[in-house]
Amino acid sequence: MADELGVPFSREKNERLKGVSRMESLDIVLEDSGLGLPEAAKLRLAEQKNDHYREMIGRITPADLLPGIPELLDSLRERGIQVGLASASLNAPVILERLGAARWFQAIADPASLRRGKPDPEIFLQAAELLGVTPGNCIGVEDAAAGIAAIKAAGMKAVGIGSPAQLGDADLLLPRTAELSVEQLLELIKP
Repeated sequence: MADELGVPFSREKNERLKGVSRMESLDIVLEDSGLGLPEAAKLRLAEQKNDHYREMIGRITPADLLPGIPELLDSLRERGIQVGLASASLNAPVILERLGAARWFQAIADPASLRRGKPDPEIFLQAAELLGVTPGNCIGVEDAAAGIAAIKAAGMKAVGIGSPAQLGDADLLLPRTAELSVEQLLELIKP
């Protein structure tokens, strides 16, 4: 979309898109563009951006699951540990279905019901409530700085997957999902 609009776009901007709402992500894309668009035009662009995204989602298969995630989720299920999803994406349920991953999740927070997006903790608190678990007994896994801030604000332990420069506030930081294990997660919430 940035290319279509002739708007500068960078990896840094792309990182900032993680974990934010559709309109917030559009605002980030349009930053420093000089485009003073009316709200109606921004809504159309957000819808166009989402159409591109849904087209990409249509090509997702179970082979697109990140390395180590199926094994981690299987291990959590075998131990009777519930899993919830706290994604800002309204498309999250479709993505889970396309990935063949919905079976691992006992709760999916509804981003459409939120008053505020990440870094506000509301979505993580909603997921904990749906699971019937107190926030202090929850661990959130995130790849976005806004998500780490939201997890911490919810009173949960935060696992960051990615760059220390962006996710340094996480309680556990790993460069890749393949390195995440149930043992590491359980260690985070030991009394």
